[in-house]
Amino acid sequence: MITTDILIIGAGPTGLFAVFEAGLLQLKCHLIDALGQAGGQCSELYPKKPIYDIPGFPEVLAGDLVDNLMQQIAPFQPGFTLGERAETLERTEDDFFIVTTNKGTKHKAKVVAIAGGLGSFEPKKPEIEGIEHYEDKGVAYLIKEPEQYRGKRVVIAGGGDSALDWSIFLANIASEVHLIHRRNEFRGALDSVEKVIELKKAGKIKVYTPSEVTEIKGKDALEAIMLDNVQTGLSTEIGCDAFIPLFGLSPKLGPLSDWGLEIEKNAIKVDNTYDYQTNIEGVYAIGDVNTYPGKLKLILCGFHEATLMCQSAYQRIHPDKKYVMKYTTVGGVTGFDGSKKEAPKAVVKTLD
Repeated sequence: MITTDILIIGAGPTGLFAVFEAGLLQLKCHLIDALGQAGGQCSELYPKKPIYDIPGFPEVLAGDLVDNLMQQIAPFQPGFTLGERAETLERTEDDFFIVTTNKGTKHKAKVVAIAGGLGSFEPKKPEIEGIEHYEDKGVAYLIKEPEQYRGKRVVIAGGGDSALDWSIFLANIASEVHLIHRRNEFRGALDSVEKVIELKKAGKIKVYTPSEVTEIKGKDALEAIMLDNVQTGLSTEIGCDAFIPLFGLSPKLGPLSDWGLEIEKNAIKVDNTYDYQTNIEGVYAIGDVNTYPGKLKLILCGFHEATLMCQSAYQRIHPDKKYVMKYTTVGGVTGFDGSKKEAPKAVVKTLD
């Protein structure tokens, strides 16, 4: 039996940052993740993808963000159960929770924080006849190592942030980048749309709207795709080495949906007026896995939710204590092993 203060389901960026905030409160954390490594989607799906909306980082690769978070939480010595899925939740008579994984590993904690991102997920595939034949032979549904596309002719389909960001990134790596979207308007960040337009004008990206891929050609591997204009019906053949449809992920809560949680549109409803607690007292949901009025699925929002969750968790774990918040700029960071990163000393100058 693994015992901890806060048991975190999901080791993505939000779950990892929760470890840091809990550590400042001298609360111990253990994380469970079905993936074999920490970092969630950032590590598993797009470690080389640049992220632009992390405060203080004009640009940071997803994998580097995870590395930084792991370094940040190291003083608090979190435990990890990786490669196992949280399966069941039960409450004990003394008001603790027991979470058992699909491999039978049991965890006991006073607080459970679900930070499962999109839950278990699989890429949304376009309805193109025979596309399965070309998977791993030129067709891919995510980009883990962009260097493999250096000097290649790449076709990307999609209208969201991933399609836009990867088109921008690969414009300096691939020999050709073709971006296809079935609508004239893109759903991604305005800044990314503007960058794509600039690269289009510079001849570094070819954009086709409103269009969609209708056929894949090639004998043993991908050789070309057929493109139909949605408005005119005109067809175009584009020779390519890689076709990457980025239509998002189909999220599934999996076993979490059987825990008695209040679910809305495949997300867990929480109380956002205070601490992101679910309808089960002592069980919280933070990050992309939760929903509430005004919810934004951004990593920085998950960081905020993790911070407030930890404050509430402290009161649940220590109902007889009152925590007085101290800024790390004043008190520094003290690890569980006694190591301490001191805050900069204030310098006072007087005017003569």
